[in-house]
Amino acid sequence: MTTEFEDSGSAAETPPRPRRKGIYFLPNAVTLAALFSGFYGVVMAMNGRFEAACIAIFVAAVLDSLDGRIARMTNSQSAFGEQMDSLSDMVSFGAAPALIMYQWALKDLGRLGWIPAFVYIAGAALRLARFNTNIGVVDRRFFQGLPSPAAAAMVVGFIWVMDDAGFRNLAGERWLVWTAFAVTLYAGITMVTNAPFYSFKDLSAMKRSVPFVVMVAIAIAIVIVSQDPPKALFTLFCIYGLSGYGVYAWRKSKGLPTSVIATSTDEPDEAGLHR
Repeated sequence: MTTEFEDSGSAAETPPRPRRKGIYFLPNAVTLAALFSGFYGVVMAMNGRFEAACIAIFVAAVLDSLDGRIARMTNSQSAFGEQMDSLSDMVSFGAAPALIMYQWALKDLGRLGWIPAFVYIAGAALRLARFNTNIGVVDRRFFQGLPSPAAAAMVVGFIWVMDDAGFRNLAGERWLVWTAFAVTLYAGITMVTNAPFYSFKDLSAMKRSVPFVVMVAIAIAIVIVSQDPPKALFTLFCIYGLSGYGVYAWRKSKGLPTSVIATSTDEPDEAGLHR
């Protein structure tokens, strides 16, 4: 006869029921939505609707920032999800911005326009591959090179600002075409540099109390962005796109390590990085 004590002991030894596979659908569905946004952006650019194309890439960036957080919140991280996210990023923040920019301006340069478009796509591919292989040895506070969503925001943000200003037919606007050439080339090259860009992954600062004036400043910033989203977002991402070189120069001048690669995989957040 089994006693009550023995029943409770056997129940304690029962392995927990595994989490249902269906929960993995949620983060991967968000990733697919980001992928669709990138695809939609290319289709809109082919139809000459560049404002819609640019907004689609920004929507993809928002969705890309959510899928990983959703996976961690629901404890549904998986190797499949990581690979899916990388492939989606390559389309939405690699191929799509380059194709949208080529369709908008670079095609007017003929084969010369292939150069910045391909440099951008290649930079995005190399940046994503390096990110996946160095994920265990990079200081979590920084990205090694400009992250691809920010690079995409710079490229399509420029298009959005110019389109909003009325530059829809670039025939005869050579200065604008060459500016587009430079912006695309800069974004592509900056993705594969070693410049440290702040990752905003240090959540410890968010747990501390902040002065009331900080919350007021955030509210004002939101209002400013809402007044003119194209200019505000483009300016914001331009500042971020230049910040890595500023951080590199500052750390160099102070004699601090400029690389974000740790000397070991034991604790990437510890001091002791390569110069």
